[in-house]
Amino acid sequence: MDTPEPSGPTPSHAVVRRATAHDLPDVAAILAPYVTGTAVTFDEVPPGPEAWSARLADLRERDLPFLVAEVDDVVVGYAYAAPWRPKAAYRHTVETTIYLSPAAQGRGVGTRLLSALLDACTLAKVREVIAVVADDPAAAGSLPLHRRLGFEVVGVLRDVAVKHGRSVSTMLLQRSLR
Repeated sequence: MDTPEPSGPTPSHAVVRRATAHDLPDVAAILAPYVTGTAVTFDEVPPGPEAWSARLADLRERDLPFLVAEVDDVVVGYAYAAPWRPKAAYRHTVETTIYLSPAAQGRGVGTRLLSALLDACTLAKVREVIAVVADDPAAAGSLPLHRRLGFEVVGVLRDVAVKHGRSVSTMLLQRSLR
Protein backbone atom coordinates (compact mmCIF):
# COMPACT_ATOMS: atom_id res chain seq x y z
CA MET A 1 0.00 0.00 0.00
CA ASP A 2 1.42 3.38 -0.99
CA THR A 3 1.73 6.08 1.61
CA PRO A 4 0.54 9.44 0.32
CA GLU A 5 3.16 12.13 -0.02
CA PRO A 6 2.78 14.92 2.53
CA SER A 7 1.53 18.16 1.07
CA GLY A 8 3.49 21.36 1.51
CA PRO A 9 7.13 22.31 1.12
CA THR A 10 9.90 19.78 1.48
CA PRO A 11 13.57 20.42 2.18
CA SER A 12 14.56 19.43 -1.35
CA HIS A 13 12.24 22.10 -2.73
CA ALA A 14 13.18 24.85 -0.27
CA VAL A 15 15.67 27.42 -1.50
CA VAL A 16 17.54 29.34 1.20
CA ARG A 17 18.96 32.72 0.25
CA ARG A 18 19.76 36.15 1.64
CA ALA A 19 16.71 38.24 2.43
CA THR A 20 16.00 41.33 0.38
CA ALA A 21 13.73 44.31 0.97
CA HIS A 22 11.26 42.64 -1.42
CA ASP A 23 10.90 39.72 1.07
CA LEU A 24 9.99 41.84 4.07
CA PRO A 25 6.18 41.86 3.57
CA ASP A 26 6.28 38.03 3.51
CA VAL A 27 8.52 37.99 6.58
CA ALA A 28 6.08 40.30 8.39
CA ALA A 29 3.15 38.08 7.39
CA ILE A 30 4.90 34.97 8.76
CA LEU A 31 5.58 36.60 12.14
CA ALA A 32 2.25 38.40 12.66
CA PRO A 33 0.18 35.36 13.79
CA TYR A 34 2.91 34.38 16.24
CA VAL A 35 2.76 37.89 17.73
CA THR A 36 -1.01 38.08 17.99
CA GLY A 37 -1.83 34.48 18.89
CA THR A 38 1.09 32.99 20.82
CA ALA A 39 3.75 33.72 23.41
CA VAL A 40 6.52 32.43 21.12
CA THR A 41 7.64 36.03 20.62
CA PHE A 42 7.39 38.75 23.22
CA ASP A 43 6.46 41.35 20.63
CA GLU A 44 2.94 42.49 21.40
CA VAL A 45 2.37 44.35 18.14
CA PRO A 46 3.55 42.92 14.80
CA PRO A 47 6.52 44.94 13.52
CA GLY A 48 5.64 47.20 10.60
CA PRO A 49 7.50 47.72 7.33
CA GLU A 50 9.78 50.41 8.77
CA ALA A 51 10.90 48.13 11.61
CA TRP A 52 11.68 45.28 9.20
CA SER A 53 13.58 47.60 6.85
CA ALA A 54 15.61 48.93 9.77
CA ARG A 55 16.37 45.41 11.00
CA LEU A 56 17.53 44.25 7.57
CA ALA A 57 19.72 47.36 7.14
CA ASP A 58 21.21 46.99 10.64
CA LEU A 59 22.09 43.33 10.14
CA ARG A 60 23.64 44.03 6.73
CA GLU A 61 25.72 46.84 8.22
CA ARG A 62 26.97 44.42 10.89
CA ASP A 63 27.64 41.70 8.26
CA LEU A 64 25.20 39.38 10.03
CA PRO A 65 22.93 37.02 8.08
CA PHE A 66 19.23 37.46 7.42
CA LEU A 67 17.98 34.54 5.31
CA VAL A 68 14.69 33.40 3.85
CA ALA A 69 13.50 29.97 2.74
CA GLU A 70 11.24 29.86 -0.27
CA VAL A 71 9.32 27.18 -2.07
CA ASP A 72 8.00 27.84 -5.56
CA ASP A 73 8.96 31.52 -5.20
CA VAL A 74 6.95 31.89 -1.97
CA VAL A 75 8.77 32.80 1.24
CA VAL A 76 7.85 30.15 3.84
CA GLY A 77 10.35 31.01 6.56
CA TYR A 78 13.08 33.32 7.69
CA ALA A 79 16.01 33.33 10.08
CA TYR A 80 18.52 35.91 11.17
CA ALA A 81 21.34 36.44 13.63
CA ALA A 82 21.43 39.64 15.69
CA PRO A 83 23.81 40.86 18.38
CA TRP A 84 23.27 39.05 21.68
CA ARG A 85 24.06 42.15 23.77
CA PRO A 86 25.15 45.68 22.83
CA LYS A 87 28.47 45.76 24.70
CA ALA A 88 31.56 45.34 22.50
CA ALA A 89 32.87 42.29 24.34
CA TYR A 90 29.85 40.34 23.06
CA ARG A 91 30.67 41.11 19.40
CA HIS A 92 31.29 37.44 18.52
CA THR A 93 28.04 36.19 20.07
CA VAL A 94 24.64 36.36 18.36
CA GLU A 95 21.06 35.44 19.07
CA THR A 96 19.24 33.56 16.35
CA THR A 97 15.63 33.97 15.32
CA ILE A 98 13.75 31.54 13.09
CA TYR A 99 10.09 31.43 12.08
CA LEU A 100 8.25 29.26 9.58
CA SER A 101 4.82 29.47 8.03
CA PRO A 102 2.53 26.68 9.26
CA ALA A 103 2.74 24.90 5.88
CA ALA A 104 6.53 24.63 6.21
CA GLN A 105 6.63 23.21 9.73
CA GLY A 106 7.68 19.61 10.26
CA ARG A 107 9.01 19.21 6.72
CA GLY A 108 12.74 19.83 7.18
CA VAL A 109 12.62 23.43 6.01
CA GLY A 110 13.57 24.71 9.48
CA THR A 111 16.58 22.38 9.62
CA ARG A 112 17.74 23.55 6.22
CA LEU A 113 17.20 27.22 7.10
CA LEU A 114 18.86 27.09 10.52
CA SER A 115 21.79 25.08 9.10
CA ALA A 116 22.33 27.75 6.45
CA LEU A 117 22.14 30.44 9.12
CA LEU A 118 24.81 28.71 11.20
CA ASP A 119 27.03 28.40 8.12
CA ALA A 120 26.56 32.12 7.42
CA CYS A 121 27.37 32.92 11.06
CA THR A 122 30.61 30.95 10.75
CA LEU A 123 31.55 33.04 7.71
CA ALA A 124 30.73 36.19 9.71
CA LYS A 125 33.26 35.05 12.37
CA VAL A 126 30.60 34.42 15.01
CA ARG A 127 31.89 32.24 17.85
CA GLU A 128 28.82 31.58 19.99
CA VAL A 129 25.16 31.33 19.03
CA ILE A 130 22.30 31.73 21.49
CA ALA A 131 18.68 30.75 20.93
CA VAL A 132 15.88 31.78 23.29
CA VAL A 133 12.85 29.47 23.19
CA ALA A 134 9.64 30.50 24.93
CA ASP A 135 7.55 28.07 26.95
CA ASP A 136 4.57 28.06 24.58
CA PRO A 137 2.90 25.18 22.74
CA ALA A 138 3.51 26.95 19.41
CA ALA A 139 7.26 26.56 20.05
CA ALA A 140 7.10 22.76 20.40
CA GLY A 141 9.26 22.16 17.32
CA SER A 142 11.90 24.70 18.22
CA LEU A 143 13.71 22.74 20.93
CA PRO A 144 14.11 19.55 18.83
CA LEU A 145 15.21 21.64 15.84
CA HIS A 146 17.93 23.40 17.80
CA ARG A 147 19.09 20.21 19.53
CA ARG A 148 19.32 18.46 16.16
CA LEU A 149 21.76 21.16 15.09
CA GLY A 150 23.99 20.92 18.14
CA PHE A 151 22.48 23.47 20.53
CA GLU A 152 22.56 22.61 24.23
CA VAL A 153 20.22 23.88 26.93
CA VAL A 154 22.27 26.17 29.17
CA GLY A 155 19.60 27.76 31.32
CA VAL A 156 16.00 28.62 32.06
CA LEU A 157 14.66 32.06 32.88
CA ARG A 158 11.45 31.59 34.82
CA ASP A 159 8.41 33.83 34.37
CA VAL A 160 10.37 36.59 32.62
CA ALA A 161 7.44 37.83 30.52
CA VAL A 162 3.69 38.14 30.65
CA LYS A 163 1.83 37.70 27.40
CA HIS A 164 -1.84 36.99 26.78
CA GLY A 165 -2.39 37.10 30.54
CA ARG A 166 0.06 34.37 31.52
CA SER A 167 3.64 34.22 32.75
CA VAL A 168 6.09 32.84 30.23
CA SER A 169 9.49 31.31 30.87
CA THR A 170 12.30 30.95 28.35
CA MET A 171 14.91 28.33 27.73
CA LEU A 172 18.39 29.45 26.72
CA LEU A 173 20.26 27.27 24.23
CA GLN A 174 23.82 27.71 23.04
CA ARG A 175 26.00 26.38 20.27
CA SER A 176 29.66 27.08 19.77
CA LEU A 177 30.91 27.63 16.22
CA ARG A 178 34.58 27.47 17.21
